[in-house]
Amino acid sequence: MAVLIVVENPKNWPLDLPDTEVVSARDYLTDTRFTGLKRAKVFNLCRSYSYQSVGYYVSLLAAARGHKPLPSVTTIQDLRQSALVRIVSEDLEEQLQRILAPIKASTFSISIYFGRNLAKRYDRLCQSLFGHFPAPFLRADFVKADQWRLQNLRPIATSDIPDSHREFVIEQARRFFARPRVSDPEQARYELAILVNPDEVDAPSDARAIRRFVRAARKLGMRTWIIGKQDYGRIAEFDALFIRETTYVDHHTYRFASRAAAEGLIVMDDPESIVRCTNKVYQAELFERNGIACPKTVIVHKDNTAEVAARLGFPCVLKRPDSSFSAGVEKARDQAELDRHLETLFRTSELVVAQEFVPSDYDWRIGVLDGQALYACKYHMARGDWRIQKFHDEKRRSYGKVETLPLEEAPSEVVELGVRAASLIGRGLYGVDIKQANGRMLVMEINDNPSIEADYEDAVLKDDLYDRIMRSFYDRLEQRGGPSTPAPAP
Repeated sequence: MAVLIVVENPKNWPLDLPDTEVVSARDYLTDTRFTGLKRAKVFNLCRSYSYQSVGYYVSLLAAARGHKPLPSVTTIQDLRQSALVRIVSEDLEEQLQRILAPIKASTFSISIYFGRNLAKRYDRLCQSLFGHFPAPFLRADFVKADQWRLQNLRPIATSDIPDSHREFVIEQARRFFARPRVSDPEQARYELAILVNPDEVDAPSDARAIRRFVRAARKLGMRTWIIGKQDYGRIAEFDALFIRETTYVDHHTYRFASRAAAEGLIVMDDPESIVRCTNKVYQAELFERNGIACPKTVIVHKDNTAEVAARLGFPCVLKRPDSSFSAGVEKARDQAELDRHLETLFRTSELVVAQEFVPSDYDWRIGVLDGQALYACKYHMARGDWRIQKFHDEKRRSYGKVETLPLEEAPSEVVELGVRAASLIGRGLYGVDIKQANGRMLVMEINDNPSIEADYEDAVLKDDLYDRIMRSFYDRLEQRGGPSTPAPAP
């Protein structure tokens, strides 16, 4: 893929960067060599991105051509919204106060070059701002009354960079352009980012599974990048995003999904699926309205706690609405335990999901992709526990046995129920948990971003499991066609 650095006058461009081409903004906008270029990353370093300026049109037409501009028009528009800048200031409030506390003056400005500042003590703040507003060169202005707040954030031109900063800017530009990648086929048609956290205890995919995803993508001609939380500002560079971290709404995984969707990437799982799957209050309502069999359920708030025992009896199960991997899930054996667990759960949520306790030796997990059943597993309960995962502490877990079966050997009614339930969420990648007990089939929950680990969920399909998921990305990218980033309305 071509990497273009677009400036008004290439003669004034001071940096010599490997594997890049410096072109004038006028040429990029009008030269047929660029209008017909199929794939390119465009680093727009024009002096101004104001509405209908040359810089604005570079990013706008890059999007229309299917190129990947930085900054994107979405970022340009965001930088013009003072209300959005204020919201970001509120999000970063704790970080702002801590980092800027030593400053005695009432105003302060910092320059941000590809997410970095000359003073390393400001790096984290700069990376956060670059993450929200990915533009190559930014200047942030802060003011202090009772406390610090971000007053203004604006892009700056290369002519605004002090001579004393030039060497540092060159270093950061080279660092930015030289990031490592996992696979690099000569003719990559698309670029896929896989979001992982190597330190996550309950990561949905282990390192071997990630390598198999990479290999499957390579076979389809997709270049793969392994990214982390710190790479939020680079989302617009890719064609697709595959989230392999446990997702939450109030979490960077949701921000990644939302930003990627806004930039026109194919995202799995998409932000809507994350919202729907990570909240069990939503799912309880969804199941009831659509006739999906599930355990008897009570949505508990502080004014109806007395109804739980009467309607469900003991033991019953209490779930934090955003619980995952059995964390935030408790069993109440009597009224005293019920009261104690509810008191704890109400500290973080206004609502709690209470369900009848349905004992079983295992839960079915039906993997569903694009509305089709993908795999079937039995997740057995952890030894000495009634859940599939036993929590010891923040670093240690124990799990029950995972038994993977060919789809045709799983009960057809279980598979069909899993597909039907997943269809209520969307057409992404889901894991539907079903209990089969006492002649009943009950959907326990639908998970976005389900576990796919080497030698477990892939035990039957082997490499074909990874191939099918990567093929889904490829097919969606092909079906989308046209520009990879939608051009917003002026």
